[in-house]
Amino acid sequence: MKSYQKLLLENKAWAQEKVEDDPDFFNRLSQIQTPDFLWIGCSDSRVPANEITNTQPGEIFVHRNVANLVVHTDVNLLSVLDYAVTYLKVKHVIVCGHYGCGGVKAAMTNHDFKQVLNMWLRNIKDVYRLHRDELEAIQEEEPRFDRLVELNVIEQVQHLAKTSIIQRAWQRESFPHIHGWVYGLKDGLIKPVFEMAAGTSIDPLYQYDDL
Repeated sequence: MKSYQKLLLENKAWAQEKVEDDPDFFNRLSQIQTPDFLWIGCSDSRVPANEITNTQPGEIFVHRNVANLVVHTDVNLLSVLDYAVTYLKVKHVIVCGHYGCGGVKAAMTNHDFKQVLNMWLRNIKDVYRLHRDELEAIQEEEPRFDRLVELNVIEQVQHLAKTSIIQRAWQRESFPHIHGWVYGLKDGLIKPVFEMAAGTSIDPLYQYDDL
């Protein structure tokens, strides 16, 4: 049996189990989508949002990319954010990174990963540059790596607050709350590292005055 065929068989078994437990499950799920959460996570296959939070389909709206970045020119991410905040009215936006992130580790090197990855990883290098003094005061490599993972999450939360999408929602709806979390691959636990409640002050340079 080919590997992808196993996925299809597992899907049938999963669907059958869901119907046996709750005959109306898929009919109910197909009618409406009302998640409270938008999850911006890493593409890493070891960090599945629903599994590590023990949530069901329909509870979390998900966007994933390499190293859970919020880039102000990323139309893909911004369209997901706009839909989740403006139309789904999510109450919480979560940026979840993870210790051992390959994207963050790659950004700590001077290796040439060719054009596209170099462009993407440059965003993480910028985080390192902003926090160079703190990071280089950490003597051991692994703790420095872990701290960059945390700082990267914090910066992405702040990037969200700089968008007109979030600022407009804060002005009109007083939500969403933005959370920065880091997941531990070694223990399966999520560590909150930063948060911004609706209306939190940001640098005036990034504030829109005509929303």
